[in-house]
Amino acid sequence: MAFVSSCAQDAYRSARAMAPVPAKTLALMSDQGMEPGAPILMRAFKKESEIEVWKQGRDGKYALLKTYPICRWSGQLGPKIREGDRQAPEGFYEVTAAAMNPNSSLFLSFNIGFPNAFDRAHNRTGSHLMVHGACSSQGCFAMTDEAISEVYAITREAFAAGQLSFQFQSYPFRMTPENFAKHRADPHIAFWKNLKDGSDIFEVSRQSPQWSVAKGQYAFESDPAIAADIAAKRALDHRKEAELIAKGTPAIRLVYQDGGGHPSLRKLALATANNPSSAEVDERTRRSLGDISRPEALAEEPREIPAVIPPRASPDMVRR
Repeated sequence: MAFVSSCAQDAYRSARAMAPVPAKTLALMSDQGMEPGAPILMRAFKKESEIEVWKQGRDGKYALLKTYPICRWSGQLGPKIREGDRQAPEGFYEVTAAAMNPNSSLFLSFNIGFPNAFDRAHNRTGSHLMVHGACSSQGCFAMTDEAISEVYAITREAFAAGQLSFQFQSYPFRMTPENFAKHRADPHIAFWKNLKDGSDIFEVSRQSPQWSVAKGQYAFESDPAIAADIAAKRALDHRKEAELIAKGTPAIRLVYQDGGGHPSLRKLALATANNPSSAEVDERTRRSLGDISRPEALAEEPREIPAVIPPRASPDMVRR
C-alpha cells in the first residue's frame, strides 16, 4: 500500500510540473509578439515583494510579460552573507534546467544559483535558495502554489525550446531615484549602486547584462553603441536623486522583523495562519498558500529608522 501511495504522489507531482501555461497568459504573449518558447528573464524586488517575468520578443529584446506577487521572503534588505541568516539573496544569478525541481515538497521550485562567483569571492555561504510555492521562507522567495505553477510552466517551455539558462536578477527594491534617496545612508548602499549598474544596462538594452567579478564588484559589459543612452539614464537618475535629497527626503533604514510579503496576499496569509477555518479564505486559496512561516513577523510592518550619514561621506552620498 505504501508503494501505491508513493506512486500516486509521484504521479501527482509529475502532473503539476507539466501543467500548461494558462490560456490568458498565452494570449498575453501573443498580443506582445512573443512565442511561447521564447527565452525568459526574471527580476525580484524584496521591498515591493514582486517577481517580474520578462520574455524575449521577435525583435530579440526582452519585454515585461507579467508581475507576480511574492507571498513571503525572509530576512532584511541586503545580501545573503552566510548559511542560516534567513537572508534572501541579492545579485545576478543563472538558473539552468537542472535547477528545476518538479518533485519539490513546496509544490514546485527552482534553485536560483546562490552562491554565484560574486558571492564566492566574498566567502558567502548558503544552499538551496529557491523560488517555490507555499507562503514560507527561510531565505527563499515564496509564491502561492498557483503563481509558481504558472511561472514554472513558462520556464519549462523556454527550456524545452532551447534556452540553456535564464538570468534571475534579485534586488532590495526597485532601482529608482526615490529609493536611492531614502536608502542613501544604508550600510549596503555601495553594493546596491553596483547592482543598479547592471539594472541600468538591462533597462536600456532589454538584454541580459553580461557580468564578471573585478576588484570585489560586479563588472558589467554592455554594447558600446548604447553607452551614451546608459550614461544619460544614470545622469538623469542622479539628478532626480539629488533633487529629492535637496527637498528634504530623509535618509532611513527599513528594519523588518523577518522579511515581508505582497499586500495583496498578506491579509489572506495572516487570516489563514491565525484562523485556519476562517470563511474569509476559501479552500483553494488556503491550499495555494500552504504553511505560513512566522506569521507574527509578517504581521509587523517594517520600521523606518532614521539613518545618519557619516560626515566624511555626506557630500558624495548621492549616485555617482
